[in-house]
Formats: sequence, structure tokens, C-alpha cells
Amino acid sequence: MRRFLLLFLLLLPVPQSARAHGKTENVIVVTLDGFRWQELFTGADETLLDKKSGGVRDLEGLKERFWRKSADERRQALLPFFWDTIAVKGQIFGDPSRKAVSKLNNGLKFSYPGYNEMFCGFADPKIDSNDKKPNPNLSVLEFLNDKPAYKNRVAAFCTWDVFPSIFRSKQNGLLVHAGWTMIKDKPLGPRQQFLNEMMDQLPRYWPGNVFDTITQEAAREHILRHKPRVLYLGLGETDEWGHGRRYDLYLDAANKNDRYLKDLWETLQKTPEYAGKTSLLITTDHGRGSTRVNWTDHGKDVPGAEYIWIAVLGPDTPGLGVRADVETTQAQVAATIAQLLGEDFRAASPKAAAPLPMVK
Repeated sequence: MRRFLLLFLLLLPVPQSARAHGKTENVIVVTLDGFRWQELFTGADETLLDKKSGGVRDLEGLKERFWRKSADERRQALLPFFWDTIAVKGQIFGDPSRKAVSKLNNGLKFSYPGYNEMFCGFADPKIDSNDKKPNPNLSVLEFLNDKPAYKNRVAAFCTWDVFPSIFRSKQNGLLVHAGWTMIKDKPLGPRQQFLNEMMDQLPRYWPGNVFDTITQEAAREHILRHKPRVLYLGLGETDEWGHGRRYDLYLDAANKNDRYLKDLWETLQKTPEYAGKTSLLITTDHGRGSTRVNWTDHGKDVPGAEYIWIAVLGPDTPGLGVRADVETTQAQVAATIAQLLGEDFRAASPKAAAPLPMVK
């Protein structure tokens, strides 16, 4: 009888929260708003390297920086950290040429619905605008922040001022710094004071979206000062310059984001609280059009804007590089973030999609 009971117990499914989850103790999530899979996988698009379609001001300078003969060389020139590090040690989803498309499910193909799907794990038809309305859905960030191990050690630093609503931070107390809001910390460090001064001096080119560098440095300071276990960094210039038909600045923004991620990753590997026990997940909220006319746009009437990409790097994720023969969705990101930490988001939000395959 005892042997039968023991065998029965061994065959029971083990809750995810009870499983050993490996080395990851911290997760950094980064989004490059509206950055196309085309540039990620093939680099600069020759059809947009002109003044009319791409709004390029210094064509020769742009070509010198990013134009190469082959797609592999172009993507390497544009995003060296992605292709030197993530493609070697991590995984990248979303390459159509490898039968590995990654898509969003919401059908609307713009930001709030995309970020809801990404962080809440499912497409919600009630999220149908970018209005600053509190999200009715539980996000994985809120889910983690409610757990004792992560309480007040989850934060979001975002260029776009709608994120406090997306994460309903007024209701749950999650730390969300967004847009042109001045940094508040006790006490403010010299770097934070400087960033506040810069926000006061810079032109508000986009009223609801601050420049990436401000948010990047604010996030870095928060990491160094407060050692969060989960941090989300939402960057927006790729989308803004895309809408403005400035392909040159769109590429420059992506390249600078990549450079920042390299520096941040190297900093984390030198910091005892993060070294060897931090995973990095990078993705986008939506794609864009694929033609010379509509590459600037996205939305339900723009074909192809549903295609995205997702990249993961960390101590527990096998280095499989660019994935092939696997289709994924934006909705899988939420449960993946939790799974990297050994947590089960789907237990709290059954509508959420399953985690990405082979990402631990």
C-alpha cells in the first residue's frame, strides 16, 4: 500500500512554483516600440534609403553606418549586440524565412492592445484605444510585485506616458516612471538630478513620449541604486521616428538601443546581485507596414503589422540562436517572464498563453 501511495504521489503533476527553475533570480524586459522584424533579421532596407520614402537627410552617412552587401552583414552593422551575443548565447523568435513567425493576437496592431497582450497574456477586445484608462487585467508585473519575494522590487521605466494606465499603477502601487515626469527618489542622486534638469531643458518633441536616453539612464540608475529583481524598460523612439518618416533616425534609434543593451548587460554581469543570475527578454508591441508607402504605419488596416519578434538571453535559456520551425505569439511573453523566475502566472491568470518553448 505504501509503495502504491508513493508511486501515486510521484506521478502527480508538480506545480510550476515548486519546480527548480535554475539560476535566474532577476528579469529585465525591454521593448523597442514598433521596431520591425525586417530590420532585426535583414538590417537596413534599401528601398527606404532615400529622401522621399525614408526621409533620409544624410544618405551617404547612413549608408556608411548601416548599408552592407548581405543581409547578415547589414543586421550585424545595425544591431551588433543582438547578433554577437543573443544570437550566439540566447534565442530569437520571429524569423519568417525559418518558418518561425511571431504574431500578435489582438488584431488592432497598435500599442495599448499590444502591451496588454504582452504583459497580461491574452488579447482583450475591451482594450481598443490608446486612451489613458486603467487596464482591467492583471499584468505579470503586478502579479510578481504582489509576491513577498518581489514586493517593491518590481519597476517600470517607460518613455510613453500611457504606461501607468497599462499597468494600473495608481490602483496597485507599482513603481512606473513614464514620459516627461520628473524622477522622484529619496534622496535624488547626482545623475538623477542631471536627468531632471535635462528633461526641463530638452524640447518636448513628442508631448507624451520622452527621448529614449532619458528613460534608459533613469532605469540604469534605479538598477544600480535599488537592485530591483524585475525591471521593465519601454523605449519609444523607433516608433516615433517611424511615424515621422525618418528612416535614418529610426535606424539610429535602434542602433543606440542595441548599444545601450550591450552596456547594460555588461554592467549586470559585473554587479554581484545580477551576475550569472539575470535573464533579459527583448521584444516589440507591434510591427509596421512592409512597403515604401506604409512602413511608417501600423494598425488593423496595415497588412503585416501583426508580425513581431522576441529575443531571450539568460543563464537557463539554451543558446539555440534564431529559432526555426516554431510559431509563437505575443501573448506568450507574460508567462515566460514568470517562468524565468520559477513562477506560474497562468495559475493567477488562466487566460494567459503558455510560455515560449525551450525558454527556461
